[in-house]
Amino acid sequence: MNRILLIVVLTVLITVYSFPQNESTDKTLLIRCDDIGMSHGVNQAAKELIDAGLKFSASVMVPCSWFDEAVDILKDNPQISVGIHLTLNSEWKNYRWGPVAGVSAVPSLVDSVGYFFPSRASFFANNPKLDEVELELRAQIEKAIKAGLKISYLDYHMGTAVDNMEMRKIVEKLATEYDLAISRYFGEVDIESMYSIDIEEKENHLLKTLDELKEDQLNLLVCHIAKDNDEMKAMIDLNPFGLKEMSRHREAELNALLSSVRNDEFRKRGITLINYDDLIKEKGLESMKSPVDSGY
Repeated sequence: MNRILLIVVLTVLITVYSFPQNESTDKTLLIRCDDIGMSHGVNQAAKELIDAGLKFSASVMVPCSWFDEAVDILKDNPQISVGIHLTLNSEWKNYRWGPVAGVSAVPSLVDSVGYFFPSRASFFANNPKLDEVELELRAQIEKAIKAGLKISYLDYHMGTAVDNMEMRKIVEKLATEYDLAISRYFGEVDIESMYSIDIEEKENHLLKTLDELKEDQLNLLVCHIAKDNDEMKAMIDLNPFGLKEMSRHREAELNALLSSVRNDEFRKRGITLINYDDLIKEKGLESMKSPVDSGY
């Protein structure tokens, strides 16, 4: 009888330890996908990530032409945390957008034909008025709420809305007024994004980054995704630092994320994915602190 019991115990132990065991870790990763609503190709990419089951936060560009489609997608998927990608720039040649508040309401924020300026430098060279900045950012938040989106947080397209302390105070004021979080205000640590990594190396770079995630810190990965289609191929960044073959770069980021989901790369490394709804619930809005030391 004892011999039979020993055989059973050994069999159980062999079965358990024949499977790879994850070490217990405290690795936490928050994935934020920016520019949702910018174009159909970006929205399609976001939908693919949602359908694949990835947990992430979606930052929406309210002034853009494909905002309504983004709203429909996100309203159907309440598990995705939604943020407003506060937008004061319009950087693509032949695809431009202007203020939600209307050109006549915020004339210092637009060029001679009513579009936002393509760069931070050109925006500030036009001496934007702070009251007009607040009016426009408020209009973007209000439009998103009226469209039926459940907004959890704010962040900032190209960093323009928090470029200086006066602008940052406006963003903080609006976050307080609307009971919203602000991205990077919970001590998030930015890990190296895939943005400027060679197209063919993005997936390997992502896996290496996941391998090197630090424990006991809130890691933030900012992504820019899209489908490599004719719409995206036609978009050329007016900023000198803009990526060549931007469309391929964005699809490569999408594919790297999709591959990581399909191959269970996060679980294998003991990484817990969270979004801004989780973060707000865990830490509370009262715990936010301005990351002014980062300059961004």
